[in-house]
Amino acid sequence: MTGQSKIITLQELAEKSRQCRARGERVVLCHGVFDLIHPGHVRHLQMARSFGDLLVVTLTADAFVNKGPGRPIFPDTLRAESLAALECVSWVAVNHATTAIPVLLAVQPSIYVKGQDYKKPEQDISGNISLEQRAVESHGGQMRFTEEILFSSSGIINNHFDVFTPETKAYLQGVRTRYRADDIIARCYGLRNKRVLVVGEAIIDEYCYTTPMGLTGKGVNIIAARYESNELFAGGAMAVANHLAGFVDQVTLLSGVGREDPYAPFIRAKLAPNIQTRFFEFESAPTLLKRRFIDKSMNKLFELYYYEEEPLSAACEAEACAWIAEHASSFDLVVVPDYGNGLISAKMVQSLCDHAPYLAVNTQVNGGNRGYHVITRYPRADFVAVNEPELRLAAHNRFDPLDGLMRTMSGQVQARQFAVTQGTAGALWLDGAQDRFYHTPALSTRIVDRVGAGDSFLALASLALSGGIEPELALFLGSVAAALDVQIVCNRESIAPVSMFKYINTLLK
Repeated sequence: MTGQSKIITLQELAEKSRQCRARGERVVLCHGVFDLIHPGHVRHLQMARSFGDLLVVTLTADAFVNKGPGRPIFPDTLRAESLAALECVSWVAVNHATTAIPVLLAVQPSIYVKGQDYKKPEQDISGNISLEQRAVESHGGQMRFTEEILFSSSGIINNHFDVFTPETKAYLQGVRTRYRADDIIARCYGLRNKRVLVVGEAIIDEYCYTTPMGLTGKGVNIIAARYESNELFAGGAMAVANHLAGFVDQVTLLSGVGREDPYAPFIRAKLAPNIQTRFFEFESAPTLLKRRFIDKSMNKLFELYYYEEEPLSAACEAEACAWIAEHASSFDLVVVPDYGNGLISAKMVQSLCDHAPYLAVNTQVNGGNRGYHVITRYPRADFVAVNEPELRLAAHNRFDPLDGLMRTMSGQVQARQFAVTQGTAGALWLDGAQDRFYHTPALSTRIVDRVGAGDSFLALASLALSGGIEPELALFLGSVAAALDVQIVCNRESIAPVSMFKYINTLLK
């Protein structure tokens, strides 16, 4: 067969495997990303072929590859062609899933072959290898491992392909000299017992996907667009809580929602199961809804707010302050993503500052609060994370260097750790305890949607700090979380530990 004729669908591969098994032939399966075919791959596949009568290979579709910036280098069509060109391979199919389990259940190979780096299941970050072994054994198959020469595809790509800028390459080389990926991951696992409280607005983010058609005409410069579909996301403090819930055993979310809230079932369904909630009901205000109209390129065309500017009644405010005074001191970390839409009053701010043992704060500038919502409304914080416009607004300063402004602002809010995110320019961090600055470049080469990136940075960096992780590494972890987040549409997914640890492994190879 020609290489192209070897490429078939997963359904066709399952049928061919059934026919082969009926003839008594042993079908051998290999699965992976196969982004860059190198001698290690070739030897692995040749050895796998020797275990049975024919070798079939499945590879992960582009949309499900989560191995770091710029990955995959080659699209699944070209990766499939490269595998099909090998004489030892009988058929190739693309798997549209994150793991090989659907393939194993459909193909039911006699032998499933992995490389020697998967031989110890406890060293597999994803935990998938154990699940895959159970899947192959469920139909009487067996798992085998090859022991061929090892190469790191990620290392080759990082060092020989222009995935990173020279600045990013130099930064990552510096991180590699000070930290090992497995040590970083182990320290993240050590944070699981931290008790975390998140305080902030529960926001329903709605994306209305549209196709712009042009100006309406008749002398009115209004863009007309065709509505396509919509999607709801659990945003605001809910997104921060969901990020943290993957890394710690228990998170508590303190927020406010509308009375007889129509979004209550949606909120319950979207919060991680290990998040406990304490929701205060607004007497007349609804749960905050932000409706954005989006084109196919993820450009935001228009935004509507559905909310009241002052949703808190005096009774609700008093109840919230009393709850904070009673409970905040029992948490290791209190994270306050303050979106400035009326939930967190001045009295709540003071209560948080008085009772939180470790307080991490962001004060977001948005269309609903621009001009009056700044970090200086907090008299103290242990860690502050804002973006550059938010810092400059608080300092009333457009042009002076960031380092001086950061020193001034950190002094005003008594923050020993102060981070400023700068989008594609990365992030700058002031360790006030050592009077030292750290900088990290942006760690993603692909941006889908920037909404929520600051929340993920705040969540992971503050958790690291509260667990005793040094500022330089906390900055790296926050930046990795943000790099993953900009590749996700709004808050469609949370930052999962497995995805983050894989990303770290890829960056540091």
